[in-house]
Amino acid sequence: MRAFEATIAADERIEPRDWMPDEYRASLIRQIAQHAHSEIIGMQPEANWLTRAPSLRRKAILLAKVQDEAGHGLYLYGAAETLGVDREELLDKLHTGRQKYSSIFNYPTLTWADVGAIGWLVDGAAITNQVPLCRCSYGPYARAMVRICKEESFHQRQGYELLLALSRGTEAQHAMAQDAVNRWWWPSLMMFGPPDAESPHTARSMAWGIKRHTNDELRQRFVDICVPQAESLGLTLPDPDLRWNEERGRHDFGAIDWEEFRRVLRGRGPCNEQRLSRRRRAHEEGAWVREAAAAHAAKRAARAAATTTTPEATPAPQTTGARA
Repeated sequence: MRAFEATIAADERIEPRDWMPDEYRASLIRQIAQHAHSEIIGMQPEANWLTRAPSLRRKAILLAKVQDEAGHGLYLYGAAETLGVDREELLDKLHTGRQKYSSIFNYPTLTWADVGAIGWLVDGAAITNQVPLCRCSYGPYARAMVRICKEESFHQRQGYELLLALSRGTEAQHAMAQDAVNRWWWPSLMMFGPPDAESPHTARSMAWGIKRHTNDELRQRFVDICVPQAESLGLTLPDPDLRWNEERGRHDFGAIDWEEFRRVLRGRGPCNEQRLSRRRRAHEEGAWVREAAAAHAAKRAARAAATTTTPEATPAPQTTGARA
């Protein structure tokens, strides 16, 4: 316990073989699993537009992004496994609703502009939340986040560029971009989690160095970043109470509908049932791939074991005695 506390106090990393409190391990498993689930569920809303992208360039960008999200889930499940949990167990908890994913992915992508809004707002919120995780006290999670954040930065810029093209396009394209921002703004603010006063995990996670900032601090930072970006895009954020507060040096913004947030978390959002049913179906239909990969790995291991032999002792050279 003393070694653990000293490591946390020195702002150093806890590694898988180090002793850690059960509560620390459980908190990390919960957070990393939710993060991993969000990455793979988050592939669905944008994959909805892969066959309808308006150009080959846009399709290639979107394909690359969806593949990145799958990779992020892989890194994160791997990080969770270093804590002694089985990946199949985590997936079973996702499929049965015993573990959550980000509520943002339970909203539909109605138009092509939604792809841009997700890139700018959703991935932008993810970056704001996840960059501090690169300094998380648990080593495997912190190291996974370095690469994830680099790729999320590309996603955010791609979304911003897509919205910029629409905003500067025809009147109908501009209206489509504005409509997408109107629908995704508030759910993006909910991504940071409940208010600090209602967050059951924040205080302990910060004491352990898992989190570096509270939910409300990160939400405020995100708002302050987005306001000038929205002005550059020529789009309006859908909040009549949004204004600069000279005294605070921050933007004031309106009240979030936390009842909607809780309703979506409880499984009653627009697409909750659809997202999970598709995930379960994909998992079931991909069983043969996992079985084939496992069989191939076992075959290679057996072949390697069969060809690995213990080197025999080299016989001593025979000598011929001198003639009499």
